[in-house]
Amino acid sequence: MCELSIIIVNYNTRDLLDDCLESLYAAERPSGGMEIIVVDNASGDGSQAMARQKYPDARLIASQENLGFARANNRGAAVAQGQYLLFLNSDTKVEPRALVEPLGYLKAHPQTGAITVHLVYPDGRRDPDNHRGFPTPWNSLCHFSGLGRLFPRSPRLNGYFQAYRDFSQTHAIDVIAGSFMMMPAAVCRELGGWDETYFFYGEDIDLCYRLRQAGYVIIYYPHVRVLHYKGASSGLRKESAEIARPPKATRVKVAKESVRAMRLFYEKFYSQKYPRWLTALVLAGIELRGWFRVVKHQLR
Repeated sequence: MCELSIIIVNYNTRDLLDDCLESLYAAERPSGGMEIIVVDNASGDGSQAMARQKYPDARLIASQENLGFARANNRGAAVAQGQYLLFLNSDTKVEPRALVEPLGYLKAHPQTGAITVHLVYPDGRRDPDNHRGFPTPWNSLCHFSGLGRLFPRSPRLNGYFQAYRDFSQTHAIDVIAGSFMMMPAAVCRELGGWDETYFFYGEDIDLCYRLRQAGYVIIYYPHVRVLHYKGASSGLRKESAEIARPPKATRVKVAKESVRAMRLFYEKFYSQKYPRWLTALVLAGIELRGWFRVVKHQLR
């Protein structure tokens, strides 16, 4: 038994995984101890050998197939011994206090179901996907039409990314990303873990929605930073974290899966909440957007 279990899903990001693990072992550890669990989704780049050789204290779960993000996280959570869980992307590097500070907040605020920190890209920009509202029909319309970008300070028109919030202060938020999501293990079990219907994309929004349905608060804690190279696990970046030109098949697969995730989320949570005509319109819009994205990648 320990205080914190860190679960990292890895897929062909050996060098980034190495940097991530190195930063974790260099970070300040919780007083109650921690464990690191790496769930490798059948990587072919030597990730498993690297982890075994350089980080023998980390527990490696070597899958024979690519389980996707949700299933792999559930597999890691199933063997975790910690009272708290941190779901962490392999393409991240943590600051020295990036574990103990959010953990301290969770312990002091039992109604908090999940917490995240200030995720930044290598160029210093904030990762917007880690601070969002739910993709309601209105929020999605404002986002995809560009209104949110035109009026970033408007709560009415920028409900998708909520750029009008004070990012220097701790505050509640609806959606955080699975790239850094810390939560009590008991809450994760209460919700039944991650929804494995999703392969990648959308599963973190789904989990956040169920957290809010259960009455828990989700917290954005900006007082520590975590570097996020973003996109490595889906094949959209190189291991060096430089922007890459992924193969056409990868781009098409990612586009299809992201659209499928949108459809899954809407049908699960919103199809009975809104009028049928609106549901039909939204689903048609999702399919149209998916068609355009696939065609765009196929033509490039």
